[in-house]
Amino acid sequence: MTSQSRIGTGAGISVQALESLRATLNGDLLNNQDPGYDEARSVWNAMIDRRPAHIVQPRTTADIAAAVSFARDQQLPLSIKGGGHNIAGLAVCDDGLMIDCSLMRSVSVDESTSGVRVQPGAVWGDVDQVTQPYGLAVPSGIISTTGVAGLTLGGGFGWTTRKWGHTADHLRSVEIVTADGQIRRASETENADLFWAVQGGGGNFGVVTEFEFEARRIGPTIAGGLVLYPMDEAPEVVRFFREFSQAASEDLTTLLVLRIAPPAPFLPEEVHGKPVAGIAAMYAGDPDQGMESLAPLKAFGSPLADTISPKEYAIHQSFLDSGQPHGRRYYWKSEYLPDVPSELGSKMLDHCAKFTSPHSSMLCMRLGGAAKRNQSGHGAVSHRSAEYVVAIQGAWEDPATDDEHIGWVRSFHQEVRPYSTGGTYVNFLTEEEGADRIQDAYEPEIYQRLAGIKAIYDSENLFRMNKNIKPAG
Repeated sequence: MTSQSRIGTGAGISVQALESLRATLNGDLLNNQDPGYDEARSVWNAMIDRRPAHIVQPRTTADIAAAVSFARDQQLPLSIKGGGHNIAGLAVCDDGLMIDCSLMRSVSVDESTSGVRVQPGAVWGDVDQVTQPYGLAVPSGIISTTGVAGLTLGGGFGWTTRKWGHTADHLRSVEIVTADGQIRRASETENADLFWAVQGGGGNFGVVTEFEFEARRIGPTIAGGLVLYPMDEAPEVVRFFREFSQAASEDLTTLLVLRIAPPAPFLPEEVHGKPVAGIAAMYAGDPDQGMESLAPLKAFGSPLADTISPKEYAIHQSFLDSGQPHGRRYYWKSEYLPDVPSELGSKMLDHCAKFTSPHSSMLCMRLGGAAKRNQSGHGAVSHRSAEYVVAIQGAWEDPATDDEHIGWVRSFHQEVRPYSTGGTYVNFLTEEEGADRIQDAYEPEIYQRLAGIKAIYDSENLFRMNKNIKPAG
């Protein structure tokens, strides 16, 4: 009998078993009658509306170990919520046990070693708030409300990836509860195979209860911002983005943005609600040198707005947050690209002239640099040779219009795929994308190694509410 055929539901769990679990917890155990249940099961993507039978809100690592053991012994579906920001919404299961780590958000810094310890419920804004007073940061993404756990376990890229590599590359160690309920530490010298796997292999191997990162020195001031142009200048903007990004030093990261202009005070009213093209950028170094490096961008074209200036690193890290608020409906597709040739740029512009929602967008970030150099055996992060990543991001509010907006994303994605390296970013996969697409997120030899490690630490596939890598054999 397979583990899948033995899956139970929360409805069959005895009151005695639940009370026994409750008695072991320092945190809380919720069901659908309890205050806080709906808040706990809520995640960033409003398309996700699942109802766990029970929710554990742990306060300690021991709480998480008890919850994992309970789900295993009771044969319950198990899901793990860190920041709750992932597009697929796999933090929430139906009729099983959900572990909601939102009460475990502490961040601490050891300035003498540039070490940063982070609990699994923290988001990146929490980390920046604690590290920046020391002039330190852990390389992360581009949205400060993204969860630390999900971004890191899937690899993680952002404004400093070209200079320093992926977020997962900065892990020194993790504390992790594996499927047998044991609490383990993993690093390059302890459970090294498990440590390698969590550096990009997602939540397949256990619940990470503490991340230890190596921070980098940056801030508090950097040079960065966004320049927006009218859509009729977009062909020139795309061409300039390609040329400027390819000539840039590894300190400089650029992001092509195609979207509907929001009613922002820095934009002329006459362009509100109309398609615009933009280039966002950040220089991860001396802000004066950064402004010098960004001068060609500031001098290009006839911008509607230019917010590039010296500013606090933490402010730059959060300046795109308003475009991805909690509670909208989201549907994404992504591809890694070797280049952005002119014919692909034309297809991008064709689709972005036909947005079906004022909240949807297309983002294309320059990669390469340190991300590309860190290829040799450094964790499970894959497709490091890609020069760009494109994300087609559908976002809307009315459930009655789901099909229209999902259709726009899928149609756009079909036009982009022929230009792909064949790879995709695991953290951008939606729930519908199955085993073949998950394998596309990894090089074949990396996927095979991950499946072998999965067989060692989770042979029954308890941790399957994720971008699931099934155990080998």
